[in-house]
Amino acid sequence: MADLETFRREARAWLEANCPAEMREPVRDESDYCWGGRNPLFKSDAQKAWMERMAARGWTVPDWPREYGGGGLSPAETKVLRQEMAAAGARNPLMSFGISMLGPALLKYGTEAQKKRFLPEIARGEIRWCQGYSEPNAGSDLASVATKCEDRGDHWLVNGQKVWTSYADKADWIFCLVRTDPEAPKHKGISFILFDMRTPGVSTKPILLISGNSPFCETFFDDVKVPKDQVVGEVNKGWDVAKYLLGHEREMISGMGLGGTGESLGAALAERLKDDPILRADVARFDVDAMAFRAMSERFIDELKAGRAHPAQPSIMKYAGTELNKARHELIMAAGGSGALEWESERSKGGKAPREWLRTKANSIEGGTSEIQLGIVAKHILELPGT
Repeated sequence: MADLETFRREARAWLEANCPAEMREPVRDESDYCWGGRNPLFKSDAQKAWMERMAARGWTVPDWPREYGGGGLSPAETKVLRQEMAAAGARNPLMSFGISMLGPALLKYGTEAQKKRFLPEIARGEIRWCQGYSEPNAGSDLASVATKCEDRGDHWLVNGQKVWTSYADKADWIFCLVRTDPEAPKHKGISFILFDMRTPGVSTKPILLISGNSPFCETFFDDVKVPKDQVVGEVNKGWDVAKYLLGHEREMISGMGLGGTGESLGAALAERLKDDPILRADVARFDVDAMAFRAMSERFIDELKAGRAHPAQPSIMKYAGTELNKARHELIMAAGGSGALEWESERSKGGKAPREWLRTKANSIEGGTSEIQLGIVAKHILELPGT
């Protein structure tokens, strides 16, 4: 315990000395996130400095091994660091599907060469990834992916289409589920493959959403040649890698249930609620649920890092977190009245509230629908076939 307290003091001092004041302010919009990549866009010098300082210390991925660019911290030290960052109001230095999804899968299933090639770049924010899972006929039934990947002797040849590919038009590389054996049962003939988005034959087309934003893309593969050593795990056993990665994706998505700053909704909306006792009661009930979710999330992360998480927990957290976030924005809109519907004005900050509210409609679809999550939870709890 004494060592942990020493680490806490050292981490607090380091954060105080190295986290710029600008990086201790609440995130206001998408541009406040740093995504890194080959051609990173930094909103400010402070954002760039913060990402680079954390990466140099290995604290963009504090619990990854040092040889792969991580901080080599124990689960307990990682938790302390997270607590100290929260206490300092320090922003996450790097948003990255490489960190939250692909990295854990590579650590478990990747070859040593794949780990040494990709993980340090992910930790330093030098490569931006997108996920090639969903297809026009393989969303909720993900194992029905049909994108073909043929063995051409010295390379793989990929043809097909993905959809709802988040930020594909900005990504450097893609991790992708492909069909390598069309004759095998649908869960058995899938492989998990990595390739550069600059490879000839790869193209993307942004999808404009009702919110007015366009974070998703259609992604097309036409005779894309991929080196043989870029399959992760065994050929035709990519479903195992995919399921493991999905658990980490659902953990990431569930984080939206925490609501950013941690401020209670009742406190944030106090002025608007004073003359509406019914809405005030609704918000109070929400805040109780939010506190319970925060406690549950803390326990889940501890168990996940210790390797003791129940297989159903990522789906439980994903379901609870996304439904909670939808409820949060429903209440914000209700408290705002008709004025909350303003789409474009200086007063509404460009329609921030309604755009965020509309975006939450996707929360219970992306990463597996709420209905899919409930099915997974039921199968695991009841130990039904297919778990």
